[in-house]
Amino acid sequence: MGGLEIRELECFLVLADELHFGRTGERLYVSQSRVSQLIGALERRVGAQLVSRTSRSVRLTPLGERFRDALRPAYDTLRAVVEDTRQAARDAAGRLRIGFQGTADDRLLAAVAAYQDRHPGSDVEITEIPLSDPFGPVHRGEVDAAVVLLPVEEDGLVLGPVFSRQPQRLAISVRHPLAPRTEVSAEELVDVRLISAAEPAGEYWRRAHAPAVTPGGRPIPVGPAVTTLQEGVWLIAANRGGMLLCRPTAEYHRRRDVVDVEVTGLPETALGLVWRRDHENARIRAFSAAVEATVP
Repeated sequence: MGGLEIRELECFLVLADELHFGRTGERLYVSQSRVSQLIGALERRVGAQLVSRTSRSVRLTPLGERFRDALRPAYDTLRAVVEDTRQAARDAAGRLRIGFQGTADDRLLAAVAAYQDRHPGSDVEITEIPLSDPFGPVHRGEVDAAVVLLPVEEDGLVLGPVFSRQPQRLAISVRHPLAPRTEVSAEELVDVRLISAAEPAGEYWRRAHAPAVTPGGRPIPVGPAVTTLQEGVWLIAANRGGMLLCRPTAEYHRRRDVVDVEVTGLPETALGLVWRRDHENARIRAFSAAVEATVP
């Protein structure tokens, strides 16, 4: 059997309802002769008569009734799939506000571009999120979703794709004794005053990025608390302390007076996309899928 034609199937189902070629044509906005052509083509395609025509009546043959009963559920399902896809495309259009903590690097911008390519009419607004308040803008509805450093232990937030797992980097002044090194161990953090995020960042999140002790239990000196990443970089340059950063952020903020070295013995950093559970929508789900497909 040759390839199916949706128009022929649609015409047959309408005719099965109306049992009248004229009314079928009116519903489909085609001529009566066109209805005859479509039904004839379908009958040739299946190799059997589906409709019995006389000068007085139109009725389905027994095979036509069997074909109608089997076809209608499948056709209705197909129409529902198409309509659902259309609705999803409409829902994914419009403005999407994405917050980025740290740096929106090339990979994340590629995810934004992929999302916009797949959803014409979408408008992505990118906003920087303060270091000291990674989840506040999401909770308050200032952004629809945010790319943040893990961990995430917030009530009401959904953690989507997790990506960019990498060893942690220690950003320090070129004047710091550890600056000539290419690698330091976590135990050597006892020689660094760690700069941390100020409130309202949760204690669990601050300690994940500025631990109080080494893995061996030795206390790490406490450095200043900052609101923004840029404040931290300025303090590093002034040799007031060091910061643990993910690799993309450390590379982006490199300066002549700041270096970054890899730290062994600490968990890897990772980024994640988060959003409010009660604000989830088609745009957020579509962007989440774009991130998962684009960013390693």
